[in-house]
Amino acid sequence: MSSKSKIFLSGVVEGFYGRPWTMSQRKELFRRELKLGLNTYLYAPKDDYKHRMYWRDLYSLEEADQLMTLISAAKENNVEFIYAISPGLDITFSNPKEVAALKRKLTQVCGFGCRSFALLFDDIETEMCPADKERFSSFAEAQVSVTNEVFLHLEEPHTFLFCPTDYCAAFCTPSVPLSAYLNTVGEKLNAGIDILWTGPKVVSQDISVASIEEVSAVLRRPPVIWDNIHANDYDPQRLFLGPYKNRPTELIPKLRGVLTNPNCEFEPNFVALHTLATWCKSSSAQKDVSMDGDDQGSDYNPHEALQLALTDWLVEFCRAEQPDGSGRCRREVCEEEPMQTEGHTPGPRDNPLYTAEPLTLADLTLLAELFYLPYEHGHTATHMLEELHWLRTHTQDEEEGCVWRVRAQQFDDRCAAVVQMFNRLSNAPNRLILYDLYNYICDIKSGVTMAKAYVKTLGGQTPHPALALTDDPEPWGFRGGLSGEFQRMLPSHGNRDLFRSPPATRIYTIRPCTPKDQPEVMKIFKEMQTETQQKVELVGDRLVEGQMMPSQSCSLILDDASGVCGYAFALSDAKTAMNKSQYPETMLQDFPSVIALQIHSKVPDHSAAKRLILQLLSALRDSGSKGVFSEFRSNDRRMLDFLKTLNVFQVLKVDGLPANLVIMGTKL
Repeated sequence: MSSKSKIFLSGVVEGFYGRPWTMSQRKELFRRELKLGLNTYLYAPKDDYKHRMYWRDLYSLEEADQLMTLISAAKENNVEFIYAISPGLDITFSNPKEVAALKRKLTQVCGFGCRSFALLFDDIETEMCPADKERFSSFAEAQVSVTNEVFLHLEEPHTFLFCPTDYCAAFCTPSVPLSAYLNTVGEKLNAGIDILWTGPKVVSQDISVASIEEVSAVLRRPPVIWDNIHANDYDPQRLFLGPYKNRPTELIPKLRGVLTNPNCEFEPNFVALHTLATWCKSSSAQKDVSMDGDDQGSDYNPHEALQLALTDWLVEFCRAEQPDGSGRCRREVCEEEPMQTEGHTPGPRDNPLYTAEPLTLADLTLLAELFYLPYEHGHTATHMLEELHWLRTHTQDEEEGCVWRVRAQQFDDRCAAVVQMFNRLSNAPNRLILYDLYNYICDIKSGVTMAKAYVKTLGGQTPHPALALTDDPEPWGFRGGLSGEFQRMLPSHGNRDLFRSPPATRIYTIRPCTPKDQPEVMKIFKEMQTETQQKVELVGDRLVEGQMMPSQSCSLILDDASGVCGYAFALSDAKTAMNKSQYPETMLQDFPSVIALQIHSKVPDHSAAKRLILQLLSALRDSGSKGVFSEFRSNDRRMLDFLKTLNVFQVLKVDGLPANLVIMGTKL
């Protein structure tokens, strides 16, 4: 069957680490998928022990009954139930008994009424055992061999998915097109098997058409995106309520499907599902792709999709749902279980009865902007951070005092809006949603309350004693427990914050250099030469231009969303690349290695450049080098001043050095 004749897979993968969803939550998910026009559910909870750790074990009668009920519920809601198994932790691929155990397990699940399956080999060690090394030439060949055998054993199921160990571009060595692992998978995996892919990274900020075309060519089929944009299992303090974003709808005809692996908490995923469904129904989705449901598509706008999702979510908040699953309306609760205040009328001198304010769409919009997406805050959150930064860095002198007080009051009002949102959420009838959100909204309420108190202190006011910023604060004055203490001690703490001082506009990545980076590297190199306009022969230039190969693990790239913005190449033995008398032997004895380094002027973040340099120095230290030097043209003032602020290199005094050359170095 060709991929064009298959239904585009759209829906949810329950593939996170942590407590799996309950059976009742999964059934509710199927109902929501039907309503939204989504059609797929991939069962792959990492901490279901018979899915992963004890994959060989058959299901008990009670477990079998639960799975049969679940598979039946999916069918009733036109949702394709894909059962995934993850044997990669300890399977011996060459052992026929192991393969038989895998077949036996999937045959059992097939007996439950399941007709779609997945084999997952993600997040496992890549070293094969001795028995597998004798049988297979590579890890990829071992996986493909077993997967093909299982696929044929199941007599070509309706849908069969394969998750590779290198499931994103960042894991591919040296690149996606040159990855031996992916090329083996693409060449030898049965054409009827579809392949899961997360994009450029595990959690991809964006997924471009070009990147999908690149991996599709290697895999020889369009991938199914396992999208982690709303996953939060890696950080217990973060929740993602922003829209499905930074995936152009032009991708849809080039994919086999998209499955979102969302937040661990079930109820907050209303937004992730709703906006994904809107994305799938866009006008681009109707071209060349068979879709379930209404075929009236429109262009996708993330902001509009978010507002539509929040509007529908507000209706869900107003349903009187309790943790026991009851869905009784408030009137029924009042009739059956009278409240303590029923019939009570306060006297003229009594406290008035507390009246809960109703939750509004503005409250949910604020909630989503405070808990937006992994690589960006929402508009309100960003504005609050910018205002707090401004209030911290400006004084209340005669010239700015009035402006400062106005902006301080505006910040205070924003903090009050967050507290008001918390109070309204706390009184929402649907307790199921509230309890999934509660830890997060408590945390943000506490954070803005402390920020509010801090601004009052800056303004000369005295905050409540419980919020005073002292040397001996209450426990809520320092966050994160032991994990927070460890993070604050690490040199990288804060380097990846979404807001810095000044506010961050880029996320930087340090990675190995690949051949396709050479044009951008040379562009930076030539720009530097144009700036300095000094013709000086440098040893490092030969590394940049490719005349000499850098030492192992000594060619690194600094890039952001716009591309390469810096490089660092090193040679552990500089003598192999220089003229005999280029530098004194005394210098080379102490500084035997050379680094070629350039950081583009568009990089304002010194910490990113420092991490690049320290990573390269660590590789040289591991190689046995005891010192390293780097050459600069004397009028390259930008780089010289930049490096001085990093406090990594010092200017070396070298006898006989030309006046137009500066040598910086450091001992390792």
